Amino acid sequence: MQTEPNTTTPDAATTGSTAPARYTELQQLVAGMAADFDKFYNHNNKAAGTRVRAAMQELKAFAQTVRNEVTSIKNAGGGGAAEPGDKEEKDDGAE
Repeated sequence: MQTEPNTTTPDAATTGSTAPARYTELQQLVAGMAADFDKFYNHNNKAAGTRVRAAMQELKAFAQTVRNEVTSIKNAGGGGAAEPGDKEEKDDGAE
């Protein structure tokens, strides 16, 4: 996947340094896909389609890493406080 350096989205510019590092990383990953999505869907560039598929696979791996981190932090007692009415999510390992 070809990524564009220093790509910023409006959300990244407005949130500044208060955004968690993983969220910023997610925004950069998705923003880096934009050009290939455009080339594939709007210009029928098949090579860009291959890059889109590879980028989506990378996004899937990133999402799994974040899920595992969230579960670890949650089980260790860290992370954000539960809001009233929130349901406790059970992670039984099934997808």
